[in-house]
Amino acid sequence: MSRILEVKELTGAIKGVLEGNFPFVWVQGEVSNLSRPASGHIYFSLKDEQASIAAVWFKGSQQQGDSFDPLTGEVYEDGPKPSLAESLENGQEVVCAGRITVYPPRGNYQLLVELMQEAGKGRLQLEFELLRAELAKKGYFDEGRKRPLPAQPRRVAVVTSPSGAAIHDFLRIAQGRGLGAEIRIHPVLVQGDDAPPQIAAAIRRACSEGWAEVVVLIRGGGSLEDLWAFNTKPVVEAIFESSLPVLSGVGHEVDFTLSDYVADKRAATPSHAAQMLWVERRELVQLVDELEQGLGALLEHRLNRAESALGGLERVLGLLSPAGRLERSAVELDNLVGRFSRTLPQRLAKAEGAFDSVWHRLLGGLPQGLEARSHRLDILAERLSGLNPELPLQRGYAFVKRSDGSILRSSAEAMAGEMLALHLVDGQVPVVVSEMIKTQKK
Repeated sequence: MSRILEVKELTGAIKGVLEGNFPFVWVQGEVSNLSRPASGHIYFSLKDEQASIAAVWFKGSQQQGDSFDPLTGEVYEDGPKPSLAESLENGQEVVCAGRITVYPPRGNYQLLVELMQEAGKGRLQLEFELLRAELAKKGYFDEGRKRPLPAQPRRVAVVTSPSGAAIHDFLRIAQGRGLGAEIRIHPVLVQGDDAPPQIAAAIRRACSEGWAEVVVLIRGGGSLEDLWAFNTKPVVEAIFESSLPVLSGVGHEVDFTLSDYVADKRAATPSHAAQMLWVERRELVQLVDELEQGLGALLEHRLNRAESALGGLERVLGLLSPAGRLERSAVELDNLVGRFSRTLPQRLAKAEGAFDSVWHRLLGGLPQGLEARSHRLDILAERLSGLNPELPLQRGYAFVKRSDGSILRSSAEAMAGEMLALHLVDGQVPVVVSEMIKTQKK
């Protein structure tokens, strides 16, 4: 180094190295030199047979009457317990969690305590953390390997103690949910040295039977020691190797075991496990109602579409059928007759005009001896005009046609109920014969 350091510079450099390399540590040792000043902070040393380190536990980090253990997650069933800060004394073996820092005014390093636990429980927690890190490294907790739970399972294998409160809570909740299911209980110990091999064997047996759709692992709450069977390798490996999805509902909501981490799904409590497997029956009833309404709407939509398609087919069939063709031909014939009736007077008048023109031209160029013949032609022309069938119609008369197109000439030819058409000068009027009335000839 090319220059002389000031004390604060050297202390600052040491502080940066220590705090950077030890951001969070677990340290176990015996409490000594315990001091409780009026500020409420606790100063002490942690020591073993060969070394000692200064430590400070500030008042703001001390647990005050917690209802659960902040290290293990154990819920205190008999209510909040006094903080260890109140009972801490010299000679007590503890495990502290915190960070290393440097106190510049004195130039010494110390442990800044965030959490503290008695040494016995601390060893279990340390073992838990080490095993969790090992299993995580092997991929036991990878989300990609986890499977979904079956929807509304009908066959469920439950691994638990048959006499515990957990199975009663699970069965009570299951009664009001789902569509009905068979539950096969695999009785095991859930606490003690014999519990891990029994639990592991029950999981493997449930898988080998080929009966269940899912395996449920449940147990009530307790301390870290009570739940320790679910933090052991035999149980964790049996869950990891299970051919069936595994639902773990061990302890209370704040309790976490390695079984929870490796299982396909975790339930907060045994009751919650039942809720995760089956929905409430009233929700299923509502779902059925919604499906029924949807089915009715779909059926009505399809019927409307079918009715529309049928109507189209009927129209096409009507156009293609002989009766339809005859009806269209009759309409076309009526249209032609109507057009002819409307244009015939115009054509006759035009022909008469042309005839008169030619006639006058002929008269102008012929001898007077032809006047008699001309007069004769006038008479014939007048008779021809009188034969025009439209002339009577213009005077208010009509002629009657039958449905086959023939003209009705006598009332004797008509039949009751027959459809006739009255042809007038400007169109047709359909009539139905109700009765025939004969008139007396005078």
